[in-house]
Amino acid sequence: MKITDISSQARNPDRVNISVDGKYRFSLDIFQVGELGIKIGKEYTEQELIELETESQFGKLYARALEYCLMRPHSSKEVCDYLWRKTRATKSRNKKTGVIVEREGVSQAVADRVYERLVQKGYIDDEKFARYWAQNRNLTKGSSFRKLVAELRAKGVEQSIIDTELAVSGRNDEDELKKVLAKKRAKYDDEQKLIAYLARQGFSYDDIKSALNDTD
Repeated sequence: MKITDISSQARNPDRVNISVDGKYRFSLDIFQVGELGIKIGKEYTEQELIELETESQFGKLYARALEYCLMRPHSSKEVCDYLWRKTRATKSRNKKTGVIVEREGVSQAVADRVYERLVQKGYIDDEKFARYWAQNRNLTKGSSFRKLVAELRAKGVEQSIIDTELAVSGRNDEDELKKVLAKKRAKYDDEQKLIAYLARQGFSYDDIKSALNDTD
């Protein structure tokens, strides 16, 4: 079987369509074409073409995962969860026929390769993520240390990393309480309800009472 055409995709100029024996077979990232030595006229066995299709899946998923990572820093758990979802089958309705079509997800092996590549390139780093979260989460609205810790734990960050990054974040509950009170105090006629709200946000009773006394 022979590569008979390599053409750029209209919607994505960073990918090219590969045709084998006159028929479209798969697509590749333009960099993969060079890395894999793909060229018109080169012959492959069916098994070799299947392996190239796996590389096609890898390239597509890596590009999507990279875009996900660049939206904002993500924890390793968030990225793992994102990649796991890509291994699940998805259903979609054909716009012309109305028939529901199920599309298989990528293999776990491909997802694992993408994760390893992202780590190697420095796009997954829980220390950087925790630092970003501590410095930016509800920066103007205020967040208690307890709430920040709970959020970071939920995102799979190790406690030692959380402790280190929160310690150097420059945030403290006294200042965070002032931010929250500036936003919320006027909305509560009943001080006990306000205290209950602040407690649910992770602030201690003593800190709450002290902050309320300071603003009276």
